[in-house]
Amino acid sequence: MTMQEPVFIEHNKSEDPQSHTTEHILNQTMVRLFGCRRSANAHIERRKSKCDYTLSAAPSEEQVTAIECRVNDIISKQLDVRIEYVTMEEASKIADLSKLPDQNGDVIRIVRIGDYDTCACAGTHVSNTSEIGHFRIISHDYANGRWRVRWKLE
Repeated sequence: MTMQEPVFIEHNKSEDPQSHTTEHILNQTMVRLFGCRRSANAHIERRKSKCDYTLSAAPSEEQVTAIECRVNDIISKQLDVRIEYVTMEEASKIADLSKLPDQNGDVIRIVRIGDYDTCACAGTHVSNTSEIGHFRIISHDYANGRWRVRWKLE
């Protein structure tokens, strides 16, 4: 069987692999702690970044602290970040493909951060979480079911 060209989820995050990899960790942390989907909207930059999550209520300050601690704990584990290419069928079993563009390719690029996160993604990433630094939530707000968190790496 000959595979077609890989299908990617498009991102404009090539400018900062550390922040982009951290977005993956934050997304998986939100999924695990709140049972929500990955960020509905994100803006990722080296200076500061933001992600929006659909939640039924605003996280408490204790929960916000727990998010920050969990992300930093995962970063500190020095997890390898691996890229692999799998068929669309295989990808559908291991990753959320709802953000894939409508294309006919049958190969998907998957990014794995240790055994913590698996995501279809075309962005650039670090090769190990030890390259990231310290994650800090700098502000957050909640309105109409959307929790926006602003963060940076130090």
